[in-house]
Amino acid sequence: MSEKLQKVLANSGHGSRRELETMIQAGRISVDGKIATLGDRVTVIPGMKVRIDGHIVAIRETEETICRVLAYYKPEGELCTRKDPEGRPTVFERLPKMRGARWIAVGRLDVNTSGLLLFTTDGELANRLMHPSQEVEREYAVRVFGKVDDEKLNSLKKGVQLEDGVASFRSISYQGGEGMNQWYNVTLTEGRNREVRRLWEAVEVQVSRLIRVRYGDLGLPKGLPRGGWIELDLDKVNYLRELVGLRAETETKLAPERDRRRTKANQIRRAVKKHSQRPSSRRGSTSRR
Repeated sequence: MSEKLQKVLANSGHGSRRELETMIQAGRISVDGKIATLGDRVTVIPGMKVRIDGHIVAIRETEETICRVLAYYKPEGELCTRKDPEGRPTVFERLPKMRGARWIAVGRLDVNTSGLLLFTTDGELANRLMHPSQEVEREYAVRVFGKVDDEKLNSLKKGVQLEDGVASFRSISYQGGEGMNQWYNVTLTEGRNREVRRLWEAVEVQVSRLIRVRYGDLGLPKGLPRGGWIELDLDKVNYLRELVGLRAETETKLAPERDRRRTKANQIRRAVKKHSQRPSSRRGSTSRR
């Protein structure tokens, strides 16, 4: 059965459908030596050669692909990009390596935002989780500086005009604080660039700290340190898939529970240690921004 090229590539872990559509439009992808165009459909057959930027990439039929998902605790100072020309740290550097697939970030967090960031090997899952039509709720803990009154809170819930359209929080709950520094938990169902910060700035309140604590019903895992990751079990993977209308998985690459308990702590320690051993010159370049 033929499927759109970007869907086949996404299911093989080579990016989200949006990213791949952009690559196709730019002439960066070919199939059996012919430059692909948007709308091309392919049937995966043995010997088929698909190239991205001239490099052959592995293609697997959808039914052979096992969907994997990571929950990552992004620290402040990391970029949501695969490589940075200035050598600054990125969210991909400490993730586990794979052969024949790659991790795709489900949305982005800006460099000064920390918290829960999901990664998956399934481009279709990533695309649907990010798409506004799915209305997947995100929750953030936010520390703000400035005067916050009922009028401003009502405006933030009803909607304020931003440069890219009207936006609002689905809910706002006060969490405490001292003086002009107050903590709130807010939820929304979109992933616009810097949306949480821009909403508060629109009512003349500054965000001094921002942490994503939940995506859908998946919270930031307890005990996970900044820079650490954990692979989600089959139940949690299928919760995400069913949330956006994808069929449930029946297989997982996770080891049995007794083995996962032995390896989890070591995985976290290795990931965090890799960040702490970053060359001082690179840390310095980050601190200056």
